[in-house]
Amino acid sequence: MIMPRYRITVEYDGTPFVGWQVQSNGPSVAGAIAAALERLTGKQIAVHGAGRTDAGVHAYAQVAHFDLAASWDCFRLREGLNACVRPNPIAILAVDETSDEFHARYSARARHYVYRILNRRAPLALEANRAWHVGIPLDHGAMAEAAAHLIGRHDFTTFRSVECQSSSPVKTLDALSVQRLGDLIEIRATARSFLHNQVRSMAGSLKLVGEGKWRPLDLKNALAARDRAACGPVAPPHGLYLLRVDYDLAK
Repeated sequence: MIMPRYRITVEYDGTPFVGWQVQSNGPSVAGAIAAALERLTGKQIAVHGAGRTDAGVHAYAQVAHFDLAASWDCFRLREGLNACVRPNPIAILAVDETSDEFHARYSARARHYVYRILNRRAPLALEANRAWHVGIPLDHGAMAEAAAHLIGRHDFTTFRSVECQSSSPVKTLDALSVQRLGDLIEIRATARSFLHNQVRSMAGSLKLVGEGKWRPLDLKNALAARDRAACGPVAPPHGLYLLRVDYDLAK
């Protein structure tokens, strides 16, 4: 029997979760959605996400899919999920029925992340747990110059967590930009896939460039070292957001 497959777009605050993936050490985003699905359908249903965001990492538009034993109206399914997932800080933005060939993770063509730094002396009130607070003035121009050295296909061992399970450290970074909007510095990264902690590792090293502790060329040298010890301190998770995931139109 062919089970209908549904694709959902999810927004969430990652603060109270151990990450997207179901784990034994605490609540997860996928676990909360699976629990909501069980309340709706009476069945245990696996939820597959496009990206396994870590503890404390947020998402504007995570994509996931699951299979149901019976067809649901997409509007009713979205409304039901949003009702059942409360009071978790999770919102189901969209639900669409899709083909059984679609896979949230393996069908993805590009993933877009943004890392947010609030660069000001005053502490964070509204943005607490929503951005990295850096009180020392940062030179975003130098950070942008340094970021350009990381674009392209490289061995990113330097910016890879020792816990990374990827079969290869070689990835193609399609875009990496640094922009300032007042006190806010945004680091935006795009690739088909990323290594574990890659964006946070790059953001932490770029912060060293912004502080003047590293020159832009030092980031290029760190990349060339292909050594985790050459990486700067990893940026905290609460500044990172999964911005969106791209798929072929046919999917």
